Amino acid sequence: MDREDACKNRWEAIEQFQIDGKLMREEPYGHGHINDTFLLTFLIKDKNILRVILQRMNHEVFKKPAQLMENIWNVTSFLKKKIMAQGGDPKRETLNVIETRDGLSLYIDSRGYYWRAYSFVEDTMSFDIVERPEDFYESGVAFGKFQSMLSDYPAETLHETIVGFHDTKARFHKFQEIVKADPMGRGSLVKKEIEFVQERRETAEILGRMQALGELPLRVTHNDTKLNNVLLDNKTRKAICVIDLDTVMPGLAVNDFGDSIRFGASTGAEDEKDLRKIECDLQLFECYTRGFIEGCKGKLTKKELEMLPMGAKVMTFECGMRFLTDYLEGDIYFKIHREDQNLDRCRTQLKLVEDMEKKWEKLMNIVNKYI
Repeated sequence: MDREDACKNRWEAIEQFQIDGKLMREEPYGHGHINDTFLLTFLIKDKNILRVILQRMNHEVFKKPAQLMENIWNVTSFLKKKIMAQGGDPKRETLNVIETRDGLSLYIDSRGYYWRAYSFVEDTMSFDIVERPEDFYESGVAFGKFQSMLSDYPAETLHETIVGFHDTKARFHKFQEIVKADPMGRGSLVKKEIEFVQERRETAEILGRMQALGELPLRVTHNDTKLNNVLLDNKTRKAICVIDLDTVMPGLAVNDFGDSIRFGASTGAEDEKDLRKIECDLQLFECYTRGFIEGCKGKLTKKELEMLPMGAKVMTFECGMRFLTDYLEGDIYFKIHREDQNLDRCRTQLKLVEDMEKKWEKLMNIVNKYI
């Protein structure tokens, strides 16, 4: 969708939010690929400056924006109470939704687009890649704290904004169907990768089975636990706030942990062609594990903590399987910028899975060190 065409009604949207001030500046913000994001600067009373994040939500990706915003509103309201009770600053330590003039969390414009606004969290930074192990540790603390503060939130009351998002078993079955159908005739080119995935059916099923047996409890999960979804304080470089709550829904804590490791502890880019550069960095794994367990403050069960390495393996496996499925289907889900990019993405993830398996005892020892 053309960004300029999609955002013609942003002036209409801006006027609908409870922001009392004169708009001085608006500019595109961030590197997101789903929502259209703008940073607005207002001049308010006493010549103070107020900055606001305005977003046009992509309702083609998120089919039920109202339910999504209901999740965010309820979770952030819950977090604010927890933060205040702990003597923290709710204006900086969680997202703050700005209501419309009708008291709603989103506005639907005259063209049917959905808009929302957040208070901008000042004096913070974020990173797309791990520049220092300490930053990865801080992100672990932040996502662990997220689990801790929401440990008594009734996860089952949240809407499932993307149905079956981490149903690895179901994704495995879809993969099998696509392999059999081979719609683009690419199956013969990736026999090795197909065999790798098919040999790990147990990996696809283990967490779902444990959840069904009650061994892993349902939690409020973030489901996009990348480093760039944590804001760090400019001065202290300590984690301040977890952002991008679009995929907050019921899930497993080990999956949130695992997705962080999949992305942040890899030694190479997600689409790296030279697989010799890809491995699971044990130092980064330990940094994040230490931070995450510290942040959880004893709120996860012993079984959940013991299964953290499995969460890392399953999330990496699931992602590799999804890339391979998309490659076999003709690259219809994940955007590609060059030929075979999804295949390269698949291969890095499968290489990480293989490396985790080789280092399994070391990964378990690191987790046990901090339990």
